[in-house]
Amino acid sequence: MQGLLRSLWDEPRPPQAPRRVWRDWALVGLLAVAIVLEAVFRTDLQWRPISVIFAAAMLPTLLWRRTRPLPAVAVPVVLSVLVQLLTGADPAEMGSMAYILILLYALSRWGSGREVAAGLVLITAAVLAGVASGNILPGDVGGAFAVVFAGITLGGTFRYRARARMRELDQVKLLEREQLARDLHDTVAHHVSAMAIRAQAGIATAASDPGAAVDALRVIEAEASRTLAEMRTMVRVLRRDQGSPAPELAPNPHLDDLWQLAGRGRVGPAVDVRIDGDLDDLSASVGAAIFRIAQESVTNARRHARHATRIEVRVAADDTSVRLRVSDDGDSTAGRPVTPSGYGLLGMIERAGLLGGTCEAGPNPGRGWTVTAELPRTGAST
Repeated sequence: MQGLLRSLWDEPRPPQAPRRVWRDWALVGLLAVAIVLEAVFRTDLQWRPISVIFAAAMLPTLLWRRTRPLPAVAVPVVLSVLVQLLTGADPAEMGSMAYILILLYALSRWGSGREVAAGLVLITAAVLAGVASGNILPGDVGGAFAVVFAGITLGGTFRYRARARMRELDQVKLLEREQLARDLHDTVAHHVSAMAIRAQAGIATAASDPGAAVDALRVIEAEASRTLAEMRTMVRVLRRDQGSPAPELAPNPHLDDLWQLAGRGRVGPAVDVRIDGDLDDLSASVGAAIFRIAQESVTNARRHARHATRIEVRVAADDTSVRLRVSDDGDSTAGRPVTPSGYGLLGMIERAGLLGGTCEAGPNPGRGWTVTAELPRTGAST
C-alpha cells in the first residue's frame, strides 16, 4: 500500500498536453451564454450579483486546465472559500458552475501526482468551509465528495487509457524498427560477403593478371560504399536496446517479390501488380520497405475490403524517389481495422518515416481504399 501511494505521489505529468484550441474558446463562450441565461430566468438565486460575477470571472480558468491544471482548480476553489467566509454567500449556487467538474477532470487527466493530491486537499477544505458557513448541510457532504471523486476518477480513467495506447504505439514502432534492422542486417551481410569473395579472387589472380585484381578492387570499393550507406541507416534505426523476438528465417524481401502478390488468392479479390521505372540501383532497405508496405496493404484489403473485386499495386520510380500506390474497389464506408499481425498502418508509417519517406491511407472519394507511400531511392540521408 505504501508503495502504491508513493507511486501515485511521484506520478509525473503526462507528456505533450494539448494547448488551447478553438474548441476551448467555444466552450467558454457557450458557458458565458448559459450563465447569462441562468441569471435572467432563474428566480431562486439568493446571491444573484455575487454568483453571476463569480461564475463569469472563473470561466477563463478553463483555458488553462490542461497546461496548468492545479492553478485552474485552485483559483475558483480558494476564491469560493473566501467569498463564503467573508460574505456568507454561496458563489457556486448557479448550475452553470458545474464546469468545475471539467477542471477536476483536467486535474486528474493532466496533473502530476502531487498536483492531484494538493487539489484534493483544497477541495476538502472548501467542502468543510461550506459546512462551517452553512451553505452545505452535513448530510450533503457525502454527495459533494461523490461528485468530486467522479470527476477525478473519470480523468484518471482516460489518463490510464491514453498511457496504455501510448505503450501500444511504442511497441508497434519498436517491432517495426527491429524488423527493418533485420532487413538491413541481411543487406549489409550480403555486401560484406561479396567484398570478401572479390578480395579472394583478386588475391588469387594478382600475380598472373594484375588487371583482374584492379577490377576486383573497384568492385570492393563500390560494395563498401553501399555497405557504409546501409550501415548509416542501421545506426539511425537502432535507437533502443531491448530484447527482440526471434529473427525471421525468411530471406530479405525486395521489389521482385511484389510479383508474388499478384493473382487471386483463396480468399478475397484478385491483385494486379505493375512496376514502372528504373529500379536497378534502388537501395535494398527501400526495396524491402516498399514490399512490406505493399504486402500489409494487400493483406488488409483482402481481409477487410467488403465487396471488393480488384486490388491494384502500382510502383513507379524516378531519379529521386519511389512511389507506391495500393488501392481497392471495396466499400469505403466501413472503417478498415489495423491488422495486428503486420502491425498495420502504424508500422507502415513508422517504416516509411525511418527511411525519410511518407505513408498515408484513407478512403477514396467514391469507392475503395488507397494506401500511398513515397520513399527516397537511397533511404534516409544522414
